[in-house]
Amino acid sequence: MDTQARFQELQAKLKAAGYRATPQRIALLKILAASTGHPSAMQIYEQLRRHFPTTTLATVYKTLTLLKEMGEVLELEFSGAENRYDGNKPHPHLHLVCVECQRIIDPEIAPLTHVSAQVAKTTGYQIVGQRFELYGICPECQTVQKKHSKGTHRKHSG
Repeated sequence: MDTQARFQELQAKLKAAGYRATPQRIALLKILAASTGHPSAMQIYEQLRRHFPTTTLATVYKTLTLLKEMGEVLELEFSGAENRYDGNKPHPHLHLVCVECQRIIDPEIAPLTHVSAQVAKTTGYQIVGQRFELYGICPECQTVQKKHSKGTHRKHSG
């Protein structure tokens, strides 16, 4: 779904649920619809403050909570780090998380819903939620690490 279509969908769902479309909320929806980087509440807040200096962090959290309750944003919780938010794909899907720079991406792969169904069938569990994450080091951080290790290697070889 493109950014504009996702923004319009979010806006329509808020309106249908009876919530006001304040300028700050509209801006927050645009940020979520356009973001592929899974921003934190603080990152969203910093973007909003550029245009709405009186916006509070509480406003950001309230709107994110509302969208989460409506099923329109996926909250990714991490112990020891800020939670991140996915407004583009509010349904469970795979996330790749870089353990170096904390970048999160959504790889384009087949849906993983069959995994939940198989687990439910083999264990007897009633699945009520799911989270799919793989952790690794992104290509950019690998490049930095290689450059750093070459520099370190040269220092010790001379």
